[in-house]
Amino acid sequence: MIELSKLIQIPLREVWKHEALDFTQWLALPANIELLSDTIGVNITETQTEVGVGQFHVDILAEDEHGRKIVIENQLEPTNHDHLGKIITYASGLQAEVVVWIVERAREEHEQAINWLNENTTEDANFFLLQIEAWKIGDSRPAPRFNIIAKPNDWAKTVKQSATGNTVSDLKLKQQDFFELLRKYGEDNARVVRSWRKTQPQHWYDISIGTSQAHLSATINSRDLLVGMEVYISNNKELFHKLLTNKDAIESQLGMQLDWQELPDKKASRIIATKQGNFLDEIESQELIRWLVETADGFSRVFPKYL
Repeated sequence: MIELSKLIQIPLREVWKHEALDFTQWLALPANIELLSDTIGVNITETQTEVGVGQFHVDILAEDEHGRKIVIENQLEPTNHDHLGKIITYASGLQAEVVVWIVERAREEHEQAINWLNENTTEDANFFLLQIEAWKIGDSRPAPRFNIIAKPNDWAKTVKQSATGNTVSDLKLKQQDFFELLRKYGEDNARVVRSWRKTQPQHWYDISIGTSQAHLSATINSRDLLVGMEVYISNNKELFHKLLTNKDAIESQLGMQLDWQELPDKKASRIIATKQGNFLDEIESQELIRWLVETADGFSRVFPKYL
């Protein structure tokens, strides 16, 4: 019989003695931000620590790949009213669209407060409440684990705003339905990609490749009737040119030609493959989903070698 070890939970202060000097600095490292990104399904980039908001300082101010501001507030203790007030102050003062509150333990009244904020704000305001834990097996090094306690109810917001004549269109809902089928197919059939994030009513769907330098994005072009799989580099022209010098090797390993778009007038760069087809057609959509998942697998296998 196999002898199994036991998971042992470690007090947070044994791992990170100081909230600002230890935990915030640890979290701001690319590998740890990537772990947080995968947990909440938002691709976090461009992090800054201790950013001033009036007389206060937000622990981490970041952006996603589309330029939306993200506020991250850390608390290595149970939630309290002081920090609840701070995250609302930071969100309003910085016009943040995503707020992430990371705590040792979430009190019930503060979980209810975050749920209330998500239920009574627009899709441009999204609040996450997470508990951070540290675990080890035997004499191993501690490993972090994020647990989502409260998060945006995107479907409720979508329905609510559609009912009031607000911004979510029928096309965006159909795009979300397509990406939901893509996510489910990927979970069952992908060989390389392991993390499939929640879907949104929009024309792109992001996929992690294990680095904050770049990510994959499945896209829908409804006008030209095609879908795409791209490597999206949010703000690193040097990385784009590094990949471009390996263009022949990359395309040879993938078995396809790519469209290399530096986008010199923008911060971002893209490397994309496309396939013709109408995502609204039930028969065509099945082949498009299969192609997107297989291409995501290929990109995830090849591109990290050159990043």
